[in-house]
Amino acid sequence: MDPIHTRLKFYLITLLGVMAVGVFGFMLLEQKSFIDALYFMIVTIATVGYGDIHPITPLGKLFVILLILSGVGTFLGVIANATEIMLSRREKRVLLEKLNMVIGVFFSEVGTKLIRLSVDYDPDFDEVRKGLIITEKWTHQKFLEVSAHLRQAPYRVEAEKVNWNQLADFLIGKRDFLVRLLENPILLEHESFTDLLRAVFHLVEELSSREDFHTLPPTDTAHLGGDIKRVYILLVRQWLDYMEHLKNSYPYLFSLAMRTNPFDRKASVLVR
Repeated sequence: MDPIHTRLKFYLITLLGVMAVGVFGFMLLEQKSFIDALYFMIVTIATVGYGDIHPITPLGKLFVILLILSGVGTFLGVIANATEIMLSRREKRVLLEKLNMVIGVFFSEVGTKLIRLSVDYDPDFDEVRKGLIITEKWTHQKFLEVSAHLRQAPYRVEAEKVNWNQLADFLIGKRDFLVRLLENPILLEHESFTDLLRAVFHLVEELSSREDFHTLPPTDTAHLGGDIKRVYILLVRQWLDYMEHLKNSYPYLFSLAMRTNPFDRKASVLVR
C-alpha cells in the first residue's frame, strides 16, 4: 500500500475512534440522545457549529475543547489525503495517456515493421500468431486469454534466416528516434515498455558494432539471434496490450491497426 493510502487509513481509523468517543461523551456528560450526540459531534469536527446545540456542563465544555483539538485535525487530515488520492489518480490517468501516445509513435515508426521482420525469422510463427487476428468483437477477457496463451507460446529465431543488412539498416536508421524515446522521463512509469526499448536499443548497438555480417562465426550469429528473440517476445506482448488500449479508447486508430496487423499475412490497409 502506498504512503498516501496508509495515511488515509490511519486518519480514518483515528476519526472513527474520535467520533465514537465524542458521541459517547456527549450522551454521558450532556445527556443527549444518540442522534443529538452524533449531530453535535459532526458539526463540531466539521467546524460548522450551528449553535443550536451546545455544551451546558463544565465537563461538557472541557470535553468539546479536547474534541475540537483532536477531531478537527483528524477530519481535515482525512479530507486532505482523500483529495490527494483523487488528484493522484487523475495525474496517473493523464500520465498513462501520454505513455500510450509514446507507445503508439514507437509502433508506427519501429514496432510494427520490426514485428513483421521478426516473424519471418520464426519457424513457429503459425503457433505464435494463433489467436492474434484481432477483431472489433474482442472483449477484455479475450485479450487476457490470448495474453496467457502468448506467455506459453514457443518463440524461436532461426538466425540463418535473418537478413542482417536489412535489419541493421532499418534499426540503425532509427537510432536517434530510439534515443529520444529513452530520454523521455515518463517511460520510468511503464516498466514493460522501457524493457522493450532497452532491448531494441541493445540490438541496435550490437548490429552497429559489426561491419561485415557475412563473416560472422556461428557463435556470434547465435548471440545476435538471442537478442532478436528477446525483442520479439517483448514486442508481441506490448503490441497486444497496445491493441487493447486502441480498441477501448481510439476506435479509428484501432481500425487501422487491425488492417495493418503484422501477424495477419492477408492484412491490407484498404477498407473492403
